Amino acid sequence: MNAAKHLPIALSLLLCLPAARAADSLPTLSLSVAFPNLKFNRPLWMEEIPDDSKRLIVIEQDGKILLFPRDASAKNPKTFLDLTPRRPHVQNEEGLLAFAFHPQFKSNGLLYLYYVQQAPKRGVLSEVHLSKSDPDQADLSTERVLLEIPQPYWNHKGGTLAFGPDGFIYLSLGDGGDGGDPHNVGQSGHHLLAKILRLDVNSRTGNLPYGIPKDNPFAAKENDGQAKADPFDTRPEGVRPEIWAYGLRNVWRMSFDRETGELWAGDVGQDKWEEVDVITKGGNYGWSVREGFHDFKKTKVQGKPVDPVIEYPHNAGLSAECKFPDHSPGISITGGYVYRGKKIPSMRGVYTYADFGMGTVWGLRYENGQLTAHGTLVSGNPSRNPVSFAEDREGELYLLCFDGNIYALTEKK
Repeated sequence: MNAAKHLPIALSLLLCLPAARAADSLPTLSLSVAFPNLKFNRPLWMEEIPDDSKRLIVIEQDGKILLFPRDASAKNPKTFLDLTPRRPHVQNEEGLLAFAFHPQFKSNGLLYLYYVQQAPKRGVLSEVHLSKSDPDQADLSTERVLLEIPQPYWNHKGGTLAFGPDGFIYLSLGDGGDGGDPHNVGQSGHHLLAKILRLDVNSRTGNLPYGIPKDNPFAAKENDGQAKADPFDTRPEGVRPEIWAYGLRNVWRMSFDRETGELWAGDVGQDKWEEVDVITKGGNYGWSVREGFHDFKKTKVQGKPVDPVIEYPHNAGLSAECKFPDHSPGISITGGYVYRGKKIPSMRGVYTYADFGMGTVWGLRYENGQLTAHGTLVSGNPSRNPVSFAEDREGELYLLCFDGNIYALTEKK
């Protein structure tokens, strides 16, 4: 979500795009406004409440969470939670960025937030209970802070929370901002920035307010004195056991494939390349030594970095250097979901992703570790600014945009 400085050039880029290679196995989709009576202020996330009530929540960047029925005629949403008095959104990429319901929400009423606070600037991961007296409200007085992450700058906050099939919570964190990873956190094991974390919210490890899953790739064996070797550097602090994967610049939206359990991520690039990754245990995705498939710094990555599934360039002039020269350009990726719904059979198994600046929606097929098809699903529209996808409980997909609308993805007739 760091494309604001590029938006003035988005329209000119769109007008000079090369024709993308046709992908016969991918359908052409259209976008229709899903809730015509609702307009949102910088909506960043939508999720269906997992209690069979067919209610949706939408989080707005300023800190408000709104609640309404999953009905096209919905209007007058209720306020489910309001963080705006804390002013999480001071600069462009700050705010209330992520939300997740506990897998046992129906029985325990727990939900999780990731947001930014100032003085000192930090990211906050916390747990909140549903109100005991009102099922349409969260009770902010019950907040329990799990983790605070120091943030050196206002940008590159990352920010997706997702519970995996294993019951653990995963949090994506950007490299903390400025540009080019000035503090080299991407390849440093004692920083949580530029990582994906994996935590157990149902237990405690030592004095921590959360548990470290024993099978985390860098979990230290503290009880028997066998310290885990630091795979990043030789500094005495060692590697943080919360880390699941590293070398990621600014993952803006990640999701689990509800059928295979694979974790997909859209990682926002620097000045040239955007990428889609499948996240693996202990994987090093190269930043800030690499950007996409390309060298970024004149240093070496420890071990073999994990290659992206696909990359795309920031302008048509880079197409000749791109691993996928027929992929149209963009400037800031928004990661999506692998489609597992029923309304569009031709989309089954297709991973969707979009570009915040260009407004294009793409899809790809990835089978047996190989990219088998990719192409444009919805043509670009720079005024749309798609900032997040959403998935309802049936697996149907939506697109949240900074034009204030939530769109349903449907097959073009």
